[in-house]
Amino acid sequence: MKKAYIKDISYYLPSQILTNEDLVELFPEWTVEKIAAKVGISERHISAENETVTDMAVCASEALFNQNIVKRDEVDFVLFCTQSQEYSLPSSACLLQSRLDLSTSCGAFDFDLGCSGYVYGLAVAKGLVGVGIAKNVLLITSESYTKYLSPDDKGNRTIFSDGAAATMISTEGFAEIGECALGTNGSGADFLIVRKGHPLYMDGGAIFDFSSEVVPQMIQEVLEKERIQKNDVDLWVFHQANKYMINYIRKMMEIEKEKFFIYLEHVGNTVSSTIPIALYEARKEGRLSGNIVVAGFGVGLSWGAVMLKTN
Repeated sequence: MKKAYIKDISYYLPSQILTNEDLVELFPEWTVEKIAAKVGISERHISAENETVTDMAVCASEALFNQNIVKRDEVDFVLFCTQSQEYSLPSSACLLQSRLDLSTSCGAFDFDLGCSGYVYGLAVAKGLVGVGIAKNVLLITSESYTKYLSPDDKGNRTIFSDGAAATMISTEGFAEIGECALGTNGSGADFLIVRKGHPLYMDGGAIFDFSSEVVPQMIQEVLEKERIQKNDVDLWVFHQANKYMINYIRKMMEIEKEKFFIYLEHVGNTVSSTIPIALYEARKEGRLSGNIVVAGFGVGLSWGAVMLKTN
């Protein structure tokens, strides 16, 4: 098996911003301080009425190409993760091949996952590179959950944000994709769901309990596969669900605050894009070194963790 690496990451956020001050105007029973303390988010990015997940995916991908680390003519596979499809068919990955002017010899498909989607995408890309099916996989995550929210859903409107991220997985790069642990429990599907013709529903308490139970287990599975101890991990990057939840899990797992990366305040919960956005920002701060554990968990119910090993 060939090794697979993350070669580069970029992301895109819509220009429209929903601040805590805006939310307090809509829901005066709340305060700016209460919202910030509860979820750790001060502003969220909201996609325009006619702005689709494919539009955002194009913006994130073009930003990636403009960083001049990867070239569009090198891409030979596209993986597109979204739960906000603009069409029932065709696959949006096919639209992206055309809109990004990628080679027609490029493989492309969509997969429908949320909070765990980025980790699943890394696992699939690692497999494609590992067996030689592809050399340069463009993994794009893009979500517009805010279009699923009811105007009077003050709880979820404080959390969710729209955005997209683009990651190139290749035969070389700055972080090797190591061992993975993936899991699914569809019996909890009703905990976070959008039924046809209805707004998004989330049972926050059930999602919290699920996350608290499954995260330590999948992390332990990855550590055992890598044959290392928790103290050997240099940085932890979890799905940025909300500050209270991930800090609770951090404390429960006795992870040092200095080794735990949070990038949430000015971007909100962008679902499948929270992890690549956090990785991009951690790299910019010079924090990506040594062993990095990445973990996503939520809607599905679905979860995944992976070890990233930097040069």
